Amino acid sequence: MAQENLSTITELVLVGFSNHPQVEIPLFFLFSGVYLVNLFGNTAIITLVVIDYCLQTPMYFFLCHLAFVNIFYTTAVVPKMLFNFLAPKKVISYELCLAQTYISLLMGAAECFVLAIMALDRYVAICYPLRYLLIMNWSVCVQFAVGAWAISFFVSVVPLYFTILPLCSPYFVDHIFCEVPVLLHMFCADTSLQETLMVIGASGTLLLPFLLNTLSYLCILVAVMRMHSAEGRKKAFSVCSSHLTVVTIYYGTGMFTYMRPKSLYSAEGDKLISLFYAVINPALNPLIYSLRNKEVNGALKRVLERLSVSQRQMITILRCQ
Repeated sequence: MAQENLSTITELVLVGFSNHPQVEIPLFFLFSGVYLVNLFGNTAIITLVVIDYCLQTPMYFFLCHLAFVNIFYTTAVVPKMLFNFLAPKKVISYELCLAQTYISLLMGAAECFVLAIMALDRYVAICYPLRYLLIMNWSVCVQFAVGAWAISFFVSVVPLYFTILPLCSPYFVDHIFCEVPVLLHMFCADTSLQETLMVIGASGTLLLPFLLNTLSYLCILVAVMRMHSAEGRKKAFSVCSSHLTVVTIYYGTGMFTYMRPKSLYSAEGDKLISLFYAVINPALNPLIYSLRNKEVNGALKRVLERLSVSQRQMITILRCQ
């Protein structure tokens, strides 16, 4: 395979599920629905937190960041995937392929850090309830958020930018979107450095936040078991269960994708895993947090009641005119 200058590459073939053409139309409708659920659910969470005063707390501040990550990540991936399900020529521009690679790295790293911060927030809320608002004040929350995004950028996007290699023809991306584990198989030169950096980066953005999550929940478990009130224990587990569910799903798939050697890559298997953490999981997050969260449900009811009252008042005004 001949090495070509990156500037000569205009587009690549994005294979997706073209090897199984009989499933492309059903998948188009399925993932169109999933994408709409993602957009509606995560946008609804951000909107509720902004307009409902009761949700303007550190926990929901970070939940908004998680919702933004979910929207941005899938929007970088899903529209092109849906278009290719129907397109006779399944291609992706080189620029969009690189953009998907950078965005998937940045959003993936940011989600890891945000989930870790949310676990730390739950630890402070349960173990130090009387000092919670003092410890997790808005200045600290903003610093955590800025730090999470800055670290995510410098440990994911920057190393990739300086280690990107020329691609070899034929330019076939045997995946549903462009991400680092897939491009490693397309680089012409030796990829040992890139593989090492990927594992190191994954250790910093996946493993360390996962350990922080684990440590936080171990401390929470100890604190909950010491509670004398059964109602208090039930409430504490209820508060943490949604976040723990999201953490388990996300870190499990993320570690499998980014912390294994290139030799264990499986095109068809990885497509399914990528669909789960890049498309399905972002749509599940708002459902997990809303369906199992009384505060979110309460805020939604209050907003709907206000809208209903406003609508009735508007109708009354129009009738009087």
